[in-house]
Order: sequence, then structure tokens, then C-alpha cells
Amino acid sequence: MDYLIAPEEYRTDRLLMRSWRPGDGPPLTEAVEASYDHLKPWMPWAAPEQSVETSERLVRGFRARWLLAEDFVLAFFSPDGARVLGGSGFHLRHGPLSHGVAEIGMWIRADAAGQGLGTHALEALLRWGFSEWPWQRLVWKCDTENHASRRCAEKTGMQLEGVTRGDDFKVGGGERRDTAWYAALRPQ
Repeated sequence: MDYLIAPEEYRTDRLLMRSWRPGDGPPLTEAVEASYDHLKPWMPWAAPEQSVETSERLVRGFRARWLLAEDFVLAFFSPDGARVLGGSGFHLRHGPLSHGVAEIGMWIRADAAGQGLGTHALEALLRWGFSEWPWQRLVWKCDTENHASRRCAEKTGMQLEGVTRGDDFKVGGGERRDTAWYAALRPQ
């Protein structure tokens, strides 16, 4: 398989997950700016000031890559679709689509964090990813010091496969960081 007509959205009682779309730039800007201090230790892309134009260019690029089946970046909205609660994706960082492996990344806006939304979202991503998507293996990577991210993976039953030492540079600093690798396999 080298192309996928990807499912467009998935709903739970707490959120709407869908592809970013043209016009989503303003709510993305609002969410990122409101969450900068919360995101900056872990997300190198977070900026204290992100223009609506920058965000709109980003969401249009995300949508283009979605339609081309090159990457599947997701928005998390409130159930009514009015407010960005975070973002995620099924990223093809471990080979082509035909390999059936995607990496899940995630961020939750600051005022929605610490309320179980990340765990809820990851459970939904695993359920959706193994039911309506072709994924055979889903990977989750996080800084070993990001305890909330690690707990999220562990609560959903993802298996710790190992830690790569000195794997990457810490956001905002020059020191190397360790990365914890988790994965889930499609149920048989």
C-alpha cells in the first residue's frame, strides 16, 4: 500500500479528532500562545508568539500532506469543534505507509492538561488507529523526564521497549536527552 484515503475524524465524549483544515490557523495560534510555557520544555516547535499567518500556513501544509498520504497530523478540538485542545498525529517516521508503522506524537493545551485528557486521547488514537487505519504498530517516544507523557503511555498499556541514551538535544538547551520508546501492536 503506497496511498491511503485516511479517515477524516473520530469523536469521543471529550474531544473531536480530525485533520487540520484551512481556517484552523486562528484557533491553533490561540492554543499554542496560551500554552507556550507548558509546551516549551518538550516541544521544539512551540513559540511564545505565533502569528495567525504562520499557523494558517502550517495547517494548510498539514492538510496537503494528509491528502497526499505523507503524514497525518491531527487536531484535538472540544466536542463542539469550537476550541483547540491539542494536537497529535500518525506520523510516518519509521518507514513508508506500506510498513504499517506510525509514530504518535501529542500535545495538550495548558488549561486542559492534568485532567486525564492526554490518556483519553491516546486510548482513542490506539482504538481508532487499529480499527479504521492500517497500522500494525504504533510508536510513542518521549523525553524520559516528561513524566506525564510516560504515564500516559503506560496507562494505555503501551509497552516500554527501551530507552535511547543521549538521543536528542533538550529543547532550549544544549544538553543531550534520553528518549523512552513505547509501542503497541494491533490486537490479533
